[in-house]
Amino acid sequence: MSRLAMLFDASRCIGCKSCQVACKQWWGLPASETVQAGTYENPTDLEPNTWARVTFHEYEADGQFQWLFLAWGCVHCTQAACVDVCPTGALKHHALGFVSLEREACNGCGYCSQVCPFQVPRMETVSLLTGAARASKCTFCQDRATNGLTPACVKTCPPGALEWGERDALLEKAHARVEWLKSRGYAQAQVYGERELGGLGRLFVLTAPPEAYGLPANPQYSTLAASWQNVVQPLGYVAVAATTLGLAFNWLATRRARLSNLESVEPEATEEREA
Repeated sequence: MSRLAMLFDASRCIGCKSCQVACKQWWGLPASETVQAGTYENPTDLEPNTWARVTFHEYEADGQFQWLFLAWGCVHCTQAACVDVCPTGALKHHALGFVSLEREACNGCGYCSQVCPFQVPRMETVSLLTGAARASKCTFCQDRATNGLTPACVKTCPPGALEWGERDALLEKAHARVEWLKSRGYAQAQVYGERELGGLGRLFVLTAPPEAYGLPANPQYSTLAASWQNVVQPLGYVAVAATTLGLAFNWLATRRARLSNLESVEPEATEEREA
């Protein structure tokens, strides 16, 4: 099965936030109460109820100033730290190539939000009484994608800055676009996401270095995440089992000591009664 992906062309984006609004509408996500903080970004970060966001960046190069826009959300890594640390399988690699999320299976541990190199997953408190939480993030509209439909954000993008399709075809188009941009004076144009973390499901055509967009130039896959399911979690199970056995042994030893004490006291009590 061909891997599907999303391509964002920063050179086409006009910062209209239609993608951000479409995500909210399709998933029925409530708005956040915000205040003017001196930025065009609203809200200023991903949230449990904001899975897609357009970021604004001021960039100056060779004496020229420009605004850089980025349609941001989960990048669906091939080497996905969130998938590797998820203890319940709520996060997993879908056959179509994206990282799916089954919220009803999430136990709210928050591991995914701690190990993600891009700091994408957000935790939503679903019970103030118990403190129970659930992870949330962009899933490439997994309900639409698995039914042959285009994600809502891509479908609504007015300038065509977002595209959806087979990853290999999108990569070919991205490289052709970069060459065209370089011929038009964008010397720093490049493709981002082709090889990072094994290849991202969200690809980018950038006109400036990744850092200018707030992207890590070389995102790192956590060593802890890599060894989590094979080493850390099994050790945790061993520790729990050892603790349980220790408690059981302690209970048996204590019970045996009590029985021994009763047996030693009983003859003395019998002698007293006979006297």
